Amino acid sequence: MPTTDAVLTDQLAVEIARLGMVGESSDVGTLHRTAELATRAVPGCAGASAVRWALPRADDPAERPEPLASAASHPDLADIVDRQLVRGTGPIFDVVTGRRPVASDDILAETRWPEVMPDMLRRGVRCFSTTPHVNRPVLVTLTLYGVTPKCLAPGQQALASLLLAQGSAAVSNSLQYGQVHRTAVQLQEAVESRAVVDQAKGILMHALGCDADQAFAEMRRISQTRHVKLTALAQRIVSDQGLL
Repeated sequence: MPTTDAVLTDQLAVEIARLGMVGESSDVGTLHRTAELATRAVPGCAGASAVRWALPRADDPAERPEPLASAASHPDLADIVDRQLVRGTGPIFDVVTGRRPVASDDILAETRWPEVMPDMLRRGVRCFSTTPHVNRPVLVTLTLYGVTPKCLAPGQQALASLLLAQGSAAVSNSLQYGQVHRTAVQLQEAVESRAVVDQAKGILMHALGCDADQAFAEMRRISQTRHVKLTALAQRIVSDQGLL
């Protein structure tokens, strides 16, 4: 990974602000943009990765964190993340479980996570920091990677925290928008179904000389007898003007 001397330009500021906008991208796209912006904006950061997690239940501390989506600024970093996700252990899992940041100033001197550190060293990583951010129902972790020891000073990571908050908000907003959209579609379908059922009842009332309740009861009987949904039957009645 190349070293990066990050500078917060006006363009970067605009891109960071856009992270929180609904509909800008998918989950993976938002995570990827968050990782790329961290690489460009955070001093000493040569690459980054982000993971979205299912929130473990507070009443079950033994529940295993479940990753839902991940992205990285470089393929090598994606491999580091994927290996942790496959093993189910590593610093990102400790961050999710403990809900607090972890970091290593020099991987060569690191004794924690013995399975993960060689993966990082082989890919040129010498230090890293991982931070969580919860924006219910979303939990996102952002990991910054450096190619020299101690190049990710704690004082330089305020911008990374902002990026993480924006990225987490974007994913949360996208989920909420999707839920609202699905509800709206379902309501629209319900209204349309009700309209066609009412129209079919009117046709039956005229054809059979019955009232609305009797027409609806007849439709339900035919629906159950023929194993067809009531709405589909109503559409057929309206189309065929009868009970064909």
